[in-house]
Amino acid sequence: MSTATTTTSRFNTGIYHGKLGMWVFLASEIMFFAGFFGAFIVLRDLNIEVFTASAHQLDKVVATINTAVLIGSSLTMALSHLALERGNEAKFRLFLTITIVCAFAFLGIKSYEYASKFSQDIYPWTNTFFATYFTMTGFHALHVIGGIIPMVWMLGKSLVKGYPQSMHHRVEALGLYWHFVDLVWIFLFPTLYLIF
Repeated sequence: MSTATTTTSRFNTGIYHGKLGMWVFLASEIMFFAGFFGAFIVLRDLNIEVFTASAHQLDKVVATINTAVLIGSSLTMALSHLALERGNEAKFRLFLTITIVCAFAFLGIKSYEYASKFSQDIYPWTNTFFATYFTMTGFHALHVIGGIIPMVWMLGKSLVKGYPQSMHHRVEALGLYWHFVDLVWIFLFPTLYLIF
């Protein structure tokens, strides 16, 4: 009895598997948030007066500060990856720490914004606008938390054992995710705060 082995050719994309996987995941996330934006547009057209009146109750100054914080964190995330690629682990840790601080600052400002709405008796069930507002910003906040967890893990690993330069692909994949989180907010900010 003989055993024959067969080999098959595999198509090589030339892209690190983790990076390709992240792009596929982000494509699914785009479809996820596209559903939210689509629902928002339909509900807005059906309730234009309610949406306009409710949107004027949002704090544009606080939201603008939060936008600047998140855009800044996107820059520091890119700088952390660049530092690791160049073998400068100290700068990697510095920029990743700043990114984490900005992420927590974003959540803190968003919590303040939610608390101010609750103090005015504005809740997700107040009307259709606030239902969509809390849903969209709440899911975005969950994605921010989803980015903080691996960032803290990578920083901790770097502090304890050192983070090898050869692992920069993981940081790059995380950076793609973080830029996506930033991009979603860049669409949420004008949609919720500025177009009314």
